[in-house]
Amino acid sequence: MSDGDCHPLGFLLGLPFAFLSLILSIIGVVIWIVGLSLSCICPCCLCVTILVEIALGLIKAPIHVMEWFTSKIPC
Repeated sequence: MSDGDCHPLGFLLGLPFAFLSLILSIIGVVIWIVGLSLSCICPCCLCVTILVEIALGLIKAPIHVMEWFTSKIPC
């Protein structure tokens, strides 16, 4: 976001959805820790690697939600 952008309304409207995605992010952290442990035990399991990648997407969800909301509402 540059200095000229101001989207306070988008930020405020996105807060409830960011909170929900924050909960998903916490779940993603747990899945990531379990998946990382399993991939260290058995690195040949491709499904565990895919699970870790999905968990990383869940961890980044709050940032993506807030960026999307703030980009949709004009200043």
